[in-house]
Amino acid sequence: MKPFCPLSVCRAWFLFHCLVVWLCGPAPALAADAAFTQFIASLWPEAQAAGVSRATFEEQTRGLEPDYKLPDLILPGRPATGAPSQAEFVQVPADYIKEASIARLAGEGQRLLQKYNAALAKIEKSSGVPATVMLAIWGRETDYGRYTLPYDLVRVLATQAYVGRRKDTYRNEFILALKILGEGVVARKDMRSSWAGATGLTQFLPSEYYKHGVDFDGDGRIDIWHSVPDALASAAQQLVNKGWQSGVRWAYEVQAPAKADCTIGVPEVTKPISQWLREGFVPVRGQQLSVAEQAQPASLLQPEGIYGPSFLATKNYFVIKEYNFSDLYVLFVGHLSDRMARPLPFATPWSASKQLRTKDVEAMQRGLTRVGLYKDKIDGKAGMQTRAALGAYQKRAGLKVDCWPSEEVLRSIQAAR
Repeated sequence: MKPFCPLSVCRAWFLFHCLVVWLCGPAPALAADAAFTQFIASLWPEAQAAGVSRATFEEQTRGLEPDYKLPDLILPGRPATGAPSQAEFVQVPADYIKEASIARLAGEGQRLLQKYNAALAKIEKSSGVPATVMLAIWGRETDYGRYTLPYDLVRVLATQAYVGRRKDTYRNEFILALKILGEGVVARKDMRSSWAGATGLTQFLPSEYYKHGVDFDGDGRIDIWHSVPDALASAAQQLVNKGWQSGVRWAYEVQAPAKADCTIGVPEVTKPISQWLREGFVPVRGQQLSVAEQAQPASLLQPEGIYGPSFLATKNYFVIKEYNFSDLYVLFVGHLSDRMARPLPFATPWSASKQLRTKDVEAMQRGLTRVGLYKDKIDGKAGMQTRAALGAYQKRAGLKVDCWPSEEVLRSIQAAR
């Protein structure tokens, strides 16, 4: 008879405990997945009304499981999660608009200008969107198609429709994704996406695909996943549909006068560029602006407050911003577009070395809201409205007015309760 061994008992108890956890632990998840399956099945009437066939619905939803690791979900029993801190909103400009990245993408863009010259020229002529802007969007979104998007689009949209913060929006996007698959334009395996459901070479939501998609190559399909001409023409069409003005630059870099008031750097404050010039804003590198250019309305943009470069942003600046609501994104795309024509960096270097964390910017926005200086949403993004409100607070508190979110001014706002 084998002698008694306390270690054997412990090992047996451990194995029994693991068995119990294995058998009982997953039960809540299984229940949740059953509810998910029921939720997906409930979408069939809407999918049918949108033109999705029963065969497509069954094929694409069979075995579909939610991805609870996605950000921006609301899960029972778990802490609320927000969207991930996008680089556009947490990095300082020098880190986001890296010279090495811009130079590499600009060089590749010049090569692609030649490769797709005929298509780009035709798209530019019909849309008024410069070829370099189309290429810059493609370069920023997917590195000219070299970046493989990490998620399955259908699974992302289904999960977000089920437990996401914007369920109704994603419910529609999910159904439209099924419709695209049913039309046979793209295979499911190629329908990769970001965590937020943007797909294709130039990153469209399914609804944007139907609103702005263009079959430029004339093969009877709008294929933004494989056809570069289709993807570029669709990106240009999206800009046109959002108000792109032909012949107008995205922005002009200027040297701001010492007395410039950074608190007026908001989209609502526009003046003809000629007026900005009379007030002492000087185009960099001696650039001469035509009469037509000077007549264009523009807003002051100072991404680092009084530090770093200043810009006069035209209507087209804000049209690009509709593609991605970030000043840094537009600066990246606009500057990359310029660099394909002239290999010159910004005339004024970026200077900020630190950006507040999202939660700190949110705290700042709440404080500015409390004192009546900020009326926009609390999103943790230090955009134009936040910087202007911050400058207004600095004026009121007798602080240095630089319109830049720092730990010092955050402490001041929090202490002013």
